[in-house]
Amino acid sequence: MKVLIVGGGKLGYYLATTLLEHGHEPTIIEIKKSECTRIANELDIPVVCGDGTSIEVMESVEADEMDAFIGATGKDEDNLISCQLAKKMFHIPKTVVMVNNPKNVLAMKKLGCDNVICGTENIARLVEREVDSNRIKQLLSLNKGEANIAELLIPDNFKFNKRTLSDLDIPEQAVIIAIYRDGKTIIPRGNTQILCGDRVLVMAMKDALHDLVKRLRLD
Repeated sequence: MKVLIVGGGKLGYYLATTLLEHGHEPTIIEIKKSECTRIANELDIPVVCGDGTSIEVMESVEADEMDAFIGATGKDEDNLISCQLAKKMFHIPKTVVMVNNPKNVLAMKKLGCDNVICGTENIARLVEREVDSNRIKQLLSLNKGEANIAELLIPDNFKFNKRTLSDLDIPEQAVIIAIYRDGKTIIPRGNTQILCGDRVLVMAMKDALHDLVKRLRLD
């Protein structure tokens, strides 16, 4: 997934690192040259030095090709403007905005921001739960986030349609718990097939879940 982050401070850097670890493709827009240099030296990702509230700067990073947007600057007004550009002009389907002043949360939501988060810890969690593929629905976090139970929606163009579980490359720390198909629940075995349109319930360690998604080409 391609994710545009406006703001390359501590929060933006942390989010970019987290997204990279989970196989996503972050791009950062940061106005301070010193921060741009630091990020470019430490992370192998696109970094653009510029104003995230500028249409020209957004165009330069091909914002219309992004799957998600995160506003992570230290200024609420900048986060709002860049979010509105991302959503209304470049049609980025998912937007997440960091709010520094809790009083601005309601206004941000009314002005069209999909997800408005107050607090670094909360926005980091949202990256895990929301800035992810529409085919993945995280249902339950186990042992303080060490593992997850998630539902995977198998698309109509699934590359491994009709393959059995024993034939799929499933990580050791991931288990297929159940398959929902045509209103019925299937308790899977090694010879159970995965079909297009299935909803697959998975329990996995956090890293193994992202690995499974990549191996099944669901990202």
